[in-house]
Amino acid sequence: MSPPALHEATRVLVVEDDDTIGRHLDAGLRGHGYGTTWCRTGRSALAEIRTRVYSIVLLDLGLPDTDGVDIARTLRADFPDTLIVILTARGDEIDVIAGLDAGADDYLVKPFTLSVLLARLRAHLRRRPPASGRSEPPIRLGDLTVDTTARRCLLAGRDITLRPKEFELLAVLARHAGAAVSRETLMAQVWDENWFGPTKTLDVTLASLRRRLHQAAADTPGTTHLPAITTLRGHGYRLERPEPGSGAGQGAGG
Repeated sequence: MSPPALHEATRVLVVEDDDTIGRHLDAGLRGHGYGTTWCRTGRSALAEIRTRVYSIVLLDLGLPDTDGVDIARTLRADFPDTLIVILTARGDEIDVIAGLDAGADDYLVKPFTLSVLLARLRAHLRRRPPASGRSEPPIRLGDLTVDTTARRCLLAGRDITLRPKEFELLAVLARHAGAAVSRETLMAQVWDENWFGPTKTLDVTLASLRRRLHQAAADTPGTTHLPAITTLRGHGYRLERPEPGSGAGQGAGG
């Protein structure tokens, strides 16, 4: 029996120069109901993604024309809601951090099985908000507003552009403002309860979130009341409720 066709919003762009791996991914994803397009270079992938909507990009780092990290950075800047999964033979921690910091949501080291990739994609897609459903009132902490229904983050009424996982991480912390949230809880709620990727993903995403909040506070005229994200060594993180009169520097934590 043929698998049910998935919604157009789950189209996958495969960026892989190896013919064997590319054919395997293309056929395997199509066999599970995904609509796929396969590109062999970074430049052709950037051209293709501007012609139609893709919600997932599977990106090899070792491309013949450019480094995949640069492609990930461009994709994240131009298509902030696209899920980016890096596929590469580079398994060192520094490469994992570079890929995630460039904007990737996930990282798979070759060789990997199709079943693992499919499970990882399902986990990410489950974390995406449904097209419709019960709305959740915005969370306001000082001058920071986290609107999970509209997927907007605002500081003193001005939008802050966050990557999908940055927003989801902030939303979990905001829902539990003032309380300690463990690393395990954050991994389960932002990524997946059966996550088997590098937990360094959480630290890189949190560091990037802090930087974006800091920059937004610096760019906002006047004094802003921004809650700090405190690192709880050996446990997790806590989003502090800002004290009256706290300034823009409150987003640091440590």
